[in-house]
Amino acid sequence: MPALLANPDAQFVLWALIKIVVILFGLLGVVSYLTFAERKVAGHIQARTGPNRVGPFGLLQPIADVLKLFFKEEFIPAGANKVVFHIAPMLAVIPALVTLGPNFTVTDLNVGLLLFLAMSSLGVYSITLAGWSSNNKYALLGGLRSSAQMISYELAMGLSTVGVLMLAGSLSLVDIVHAQQRYWFIVQQPLAFIIFLITAFAETNRAPFDLPEAEAELVAGFHTEYSSMKWGLFFLGEYANMITISSIAVTLFLGGWNGPWLPEPLKFLWYFAKLAALLFFFMWVRWTFPRLRYDQLMQLGWKVLLPLALLNVMVTAVGLWWAVGR
Repeated sequence: MPALLANPDAQFVLWALIKIVVILFGLLGVVSYLTFAERKVAGHIQARTGPNRVGPFGLLQPIADVLKLFFKEEFIPAGANKVVFHIAPMLAVIPALVTLGPNFTVTDLNVGLLLFLAMSSLGVYSITLAGWSSNNKYALLGGLRSSAQMISYELAMGLSTVGVLMLAGSLSLVDIVHAQQRYWFIVQQPLAFIIFLITAFAETNRAPFDLPEAEAELVAGFHTEYSSMKWGLFFLGEYANMITISSIAVTLFLGGWNGPWLPEPLKFLWYFAKLAALLFFFMWVRWTFPRLRYDQLMQLGWKVLLPLALLNVMVTAVGLWWAVGR
């Protein structure tokens, strides 16, 4: 065993496994308390207290919620496709967990950004399959809405990252952070950052873009027929995707772990501070702005964000050509 651990490849694999386990279980804990944080934020915005009964200051409320979901009765519609019905909730969580690996530098992939874009595109399958397999017309409409919404906004999101890639000259998330040691890319790519942030709300189905689960129109949307921990997995997937997409925004536009004052071993605190600020922004927007109509959602994606993202790519290319060519 000691001889095996002396092997550099074995050390690399062991260290990666340790980081994966820490991030996985840490993420599950963080997601649980993100629900608590959101309910507290919502309470303050709506002039109420939020959870305050279970444990001191309500801090045990997420644990009570998890226990409730585990012991809640599970219901499966008689006409549902049971295989797909069981697979769909898992597809809501797995892509977010896979994407977190390179973003938290479990391993420095030279195509880390491509992995994020590929994995984030799989989220549409979870919602679409959940709506279709439930044998419920409201759930099916929610799934169809989601497929159109997420595919539409993926285009603008992908294009908004092209300017960053042109400036950094690499698809590696670590290289992109190193390229921002002098100044963050939000300074050079403010329009791309705004586009990425707006599309992030649509990709995570967060208000004001939560059309796939518009409860006033579709009961609960794609997860109408889900209960117990299967419903909890969709909930977990939403918050895990919030963490993933916020961490990507920090990496691409806000300098990652770069920041002033702190010594090198404590630089990671900048990363988590920026991540926390973006997560708070997600919550603030949800409880502040009303939901868009579906036609407004599509017009914003295709007629506003996509042309602006293309314009940003063109302007960035011309700027680089001017800076290098002359």
